[in-house]
Amino acid sequence: MSLLYPRLLTQQARQLFDEYRDLTAGELADRVAFSHPSAVYVATGGDRVPEARLRELRAAVVELAERAGFPHSSDRAHNAEFDLALAALLHSETGMVPAEAASRDAWAFLALVLLPDVAYWRYPNPPKDRVLGTDLTRHVFGRLWWRAQLVRSSDESTPYEALKILGEAAFDQIYARRSALGGSPHLVRAILRVWNGLDLSGLNERDTLRDFLKRLLRLAPFVLFDGIEEGSLDEELRAVAHESLDSQRPTEPPLPATAPTRFTSVEICAGAGAQALGLERAGFDPVLLIDSKADACFTIDLNRPAWDVVCMDVAQFHVGMRPDAIGVDLLSGGLPRVKSSATVGRSEDAEERRVLRTSIELACSIKPKALVLENVPDLVESPTFEADRAWIEKELGDAGYRTSWRVLNASDFGVPQNRSSGFLVALLDRYFARFSWPDPLETPPTTVGHVLGPSMASGGWPGVEEWIRNADRIAPALVGGSDRRGGADLGPTGSKKAWAALGVNGNSLGDAVPGPDFPADENPKLTVEQAALIQAIPADWRFSGGKTSRYRQIGHAMPPPLATAVGRCLAKALRS
Repeated sequence: MSLLYPRLLTQQARQLFDEYRDLTAGELADRVAFSHPSAVYVATGGDRVPEARLRELRAAVVELAERAGFPHSSDRAHNAEFDLALAALLHSETGMVPAEAASRDAWAFLALVLLPDVAYWRYPNPPKDRVLGTDLTRHVFGRLWWRAQLVRSSDESTPYEALKILGEAAFDQIYARRSALGGSPHLVRAILRVWNGLDLSGLNERDTLRDFLKRLLRLAPFVLFDGIEEGSLDEELRAVAHESLDSQRPTEPPLPATAPTRFTSVEICAGAGAQALGLERAGFDPVLLIDSKADACFTIDLNRPAWDVVCMDVAQFHVGMRPDAIGVDLLSGGLPRVKSSATVGRSEDAEERRVLRTSIELACSIKPKALVLENVPDLVESPTFEADRAWIEKELGDAGYRTSWRVLNASDFGVPQNRSSGFLVALLDRYFARFSWPDPLETPPTTVGHVLGPSMASGGWPGVEEWIRNADRIAPALVGGSDRRGGADLGPTGSKKAWAALGVNGNSLGDAVPGPDFPADENPKLTVEQAALIQAIPADWRFSGGKTSRYRQIGHAMPPPLATAVGRCLAKALRS
């Protein structure tokens, strides 16, 4: 039977997260406790963990951490050793079963009450999901328990030995595909057995693993991996793995091009890939995309399986992880919406500003030929951001770049939406003089009625013709779907009123287009797919996750035609 752990619910966990942000390791050690007045337990499913067991667990974790340098600074090698040892310890000593380990609130208790000093030592200034458990694939402790759960071989003398086969980034490639692959310990253990026996000499291990997993994903709908016994499964996977090895072996080198026709890029805060899609149309092929949201990463994988997407916080990335990113033609990103420095007292606003500064520092490390970052118009125009612009220009100027700022409206580039974005473009000095911002299209943008008319009519709704006539205008900016708010809707009251004038009920998103029984005089709700069309995202672009997650990916996206317009101007400058 499982041991049941105290659960620190979201509101109290967020308060502690905010309180701990600026505390030292010594101050966090003073906050260590073995209970919390706000903690709760589930009613059934096991016995409550006794305090003595919690004390033993803390002592064991601290001992491992001290070997890796705790409470002082550590390094990647020591962190990797600590994670391996801690994964085995947590899985073997916590007494959890998967149902208990699936509780993010239990992991929040461990990170914020029992072991806050260790958690914040392992991830200084952590993003929320590292300690709150909002994504267990990234939680400082939870991710290690689940990694051990997937690889443990109970019949071996060293049951957790397979933890050493793959590093964190490689294991994350498996776990990011957990719905098809990573949810099966039987399959994961087979993957590790086969992978450990491959000859990878002369190959890029990351790219080969990616190709191997993608081939398995294509088989997943047709093969019940859990129904195949161990020996046969290993044989099946070995055949797939050798296909990957063959595909990754170098072939005859291509003839040198006389002039560049395509460019390389790295995209950060990639979201659902809409900006990368627009830049692809302009001639940029990403060698790497980074985003911290698992559903967004899986969306990119669904649509562009050849793109290399890594699910991690951009602040945790450094160029040593991917030397092939150094010197790419373009670094791009649509960053979280920053607020003015006057509001930075709120943790969310500080987080967004941290991402902005990290992005500039990353550009100086990667040293691309060009940089394009998209954000709110105020970052470009408002006096309250003057200090931020000055810092950005100095940092980039010292690194050899010249900068240009501009606010562009997506409606000027064919998008049926009044959506303004602020852009920063920076290029190395030798390219800058040939860059110019895109001119608006001469033709007016298409309207909401024109874009959504076919889908609104597809269910047989009798009111569609009148609706199309009323919606013969461009849409207001698509907002809503914020991570800080509730479910999927079209934003605050003012936005909903603007949508109502177009004949759209913005109180929530619909599950289907209106049918023959839907009243002709009522306003229908947009479906998630229709919201994507308002963003000018192609109809065949698929989104991963539940309705709220999919809508958030769409609401945060840059319309691809806008990215294409800016990208073509950058490509022209680089070709020159």
